[in-house]
Amino acid sequence: MAEQNKDSQINIELSEDMAQGVYSNLVAINHSPTEFVLDFIQMMPGVPKAKVQSRVILTPEHAKRLLQALGENVSRYEQNFGDVRTHEPPQVPLNFGGPTGQA
Repeated sequence: MAEQNKDSQINIELSEDMAQGVYSNLVAINHSPTEFVLDFIQMMPGVPKAKVQSRVILTPEHAKRLLQALGENVSRYEQNFGDVRTHEPPQVPLNFGGPTGQA
């Protein structure tokens, strides 16, 4: 069994540039029958223009796995640090073409 686990390990590399990450306070989600597109956006208060910082494209199966993983991690976070308070999201018209999801 230990040998099977050793064979299934993945070595993930993280460059210095990527390790810095990007800040996002808004996500626009669009989808088609074959993919989900997540645009991570940085919006500044009082500024009418916002910039997409990163775009991630997922298959529907991986989008569902991401949803489950985020839910599990938010639950663990709240067990350690208390409930995460949510506020109403800003009403920003985001339509980059195609069907729109909800962020």
